[in-house]
Amino acid sequence: MRTPSEHTRLQLELYLNMHTKTAWPQLAGLRIRHRGQFAYDRGTANRWGFALHDAGSDRYQDALLPTGSGTGTPEDALDCACRLHLATLDS
Repeated sequence: MRTPSEHTRLQLELYLNMHTKTAWPQLAGLRIRHRGQFAYDRGTANRWGFALHDAGSDRYQDALLPTGSGTGTPEDALDCACRLHLATLDS
């Protein structure tokens, strides 16, 4: 798996921060870290693999989006993660 270019990383951060402001205003901010294989693309800059951190095992595990796909836009992955983690805060 390729490590994304600096341009791709900056573009990803821009898109996700813009999306967060409109779709998830309850978030104070979004910090994106790029760590080797954990910031990678699978095909194109518009389709990304998605992994969630499992605190119990302290590992990242590949995840599927609600569509059942293993890849999607960065915004799709952010929406999925926020629905999973923020839903418990709203209850």
